[in-house]
Amino acid sequence: MNFDYSETQKMVAESAREFAQQYIFPHVMEWDETQTFPIEVFKKAGEMGFMGILVPEELGGSGLGYHEYIAILEEISKVDPSIGLSVAAHNSLCTNHILSFGDEEQKQRWIPKLATAEWLGAWGLTEHNTGSDAGGMNTTAVKDGDHWILNGSKNFITHGKSGDIAVVIARTGEKGDSHGMTAFVVEKGTKGFTSGKKEDKLGMRASETAELIFSDCRIPDANRLGAVGDGFIQSMKVLDGGRISIGALSLGVAKGAYEAALKYSKERTQFGKPICEFQGISFKLADMVTEIEASELLLHKAAFLKNEGRPMTKLGAMCKMYASEVCVKVANEAVQIHGGYGYTKDFPVEKFYRDSKLCTIGEGTTEIQKVVISRNILK
Repeated sequence: MNFDYSETQKMVAESAREFAQQYIFPHVMEWDETQTFPIEVFKKAGEMGFMGILVPEELGGSGLGYHEYIAILEEISKVDPSIGLSVAAHNSLCTNHILSFGDEEQKQRWIPKLATAEWLGAWGLTEHNTGSDAGGMNTTAVKDGDHWILNGSKNFITHGKSGDIAVVIARTGEKGDSHGMTAFVVEKGTKGFTSGKKEDKLGMRASETAELIFSDCRIPDANRLGAVGDGFIQSMKVLDGGRISIGALSLGVAKGAYEAALKYSKERTQFGKPICEFQGISFKLADMVTEIEASELLLHKAAFLKNEGRPMTKLGAMCKMYASEVCVKVANEAVQIHGGYGYTKDFPVEKFYRDSKLCTIGEGTTEIQKVVISRNILK
């Protein structure tokens, strides 16, 4: 086994690092405080190939694998996790769903626009009363000739207002039936398709989160992804890869917080020496870096399986669960190492602390990951 980054991984990581420093870093706190969703940054990311990372080159993408995907998300998230979250959602949810389950005509129609960020993508599964219990969704799609009529709403949707296109899962059968839901693509501007409330969030504030609303929204059957009734099954497969995304986002948060804490601990002196020389602080740093290393290894093992097309549901849940819990722990310890300064917006760990918590909730809570893991080991 070779644990070294390949030349391609090194190259894309450096490219993402430079992109983040030039286009994101100067604006991090401004975007956070105003909840600005910087669409122009994602257009630039599209030019750099970061919005179609896993998309084949013939469809306008970068044609890269999951190891490179982790490297890119990690570098962006070390600077601003909210931008990393939006890049992840666009790539792994909306774009990847169409890429994985769309027919050739659908891929040619939508993927090139998504891969270049000409269009920004959203993905709608969660509803107000159906978070972890996605099978109990209320949004319906009823067949009407060669069209479908969608009614209902989705919430906590990344790019819910600004997205140009959304993959939406709607109920076409009975509640609770895993084969009673179907996936559809809905383009912005479609009559009956609007956005609702934008959430005012604790963290990840530069990543837009809003409702999608469907009121007698009529779309052609040509916008259906895969067979009728396959939407939920498709979604679970999409979320397998999405868990690598959130794991990579978590890794970036953890590394960003750790590096800030390490730097501060070397500069801050008490009792005549840097605080990193006190065992209480040095042991915190040792725990942080060890758990970050473990997160990274789990992530890249899951990425290896995904690249090989091998089953990775269990590993995907493991890497997402572990990396997200680690990033919360590391961000918490980074604030503690900074002391009172860590509680102010003058130091970056305050924002890492707020941003970190979403990682244990989004794309399946820690508790849901434990359900997935336990079902796999108890089969």
